[in-house]
Amino acid sequence: MARTKASEIERENASEKIDKILQGSKQEFLAHGYTGASMDRVAIAAGVSKATIYSHFQDKEALFKALIEQLAIKRYESIFGAQTLEGEPNIVLRQLLAKVLTQMLEDKEFQAFQRVIIGESARFPDLAQILFRCIAKPASEIISKYLASRSELDIPDPEAMVWVLMGSIVHLTIAQEIMHGKDILPMESDRLIDALTHLISKCSK
Repeated sequence: MARTKASEIERENASEKIDKILQGSKQEFLAHGYTGASMDRVAIAAGVSKATIYSHFQDKEALFKALIEQLAIKRYESIFGAQTLEGEPNIVLRQLLAKVLTQMLEDKEFQAFQRVIIGESARFPDLAQILFRCIAKPASEIISKYLASRSELDIPDPEAMVWVLMGSIVHLTIAQEIMHGKDILPMESDRLIDALTHLISKCSK
């Protein structure tokens, strides 16, 4: 029993240290990008030794991957959680698209990480793939399943329709926030959502 208790405490301590390391690395990667990030500064920010970092993460790439995966999972859970999509398409999709778009436009920290990931995607494609594996893929599966389940909709390819819906939102975020184009090519989020839900309504039988 004592050995089990000690093991539990050890796991809790390890988990706490990992959280501190990930939090410490977050601002470092945001401030200096992947290439310029220093493991020494991460250690200082996390309040641990550099040896402790390497006892949990093999190298800087492994640490960055873990951080991006954590952020991606949190983003997905904040939007979908354990919920299933149910109800009238115009209502359900409008609410979902508004929630996704609001988060993408308002979460400056996540936008900053997207910039870092895009900048490093040529050298480290598996870093960018984390976002698709943890957010885009499960989200696409949920929405595709919902569209296919609605008998009143005449959508021959639900998966392709998800690309239309989510691609529009992603493009708006990248164009206006990440590429700083909102003053040159402005588009209000409500107008985009209206256009997308109108598109879905035209698919009704």
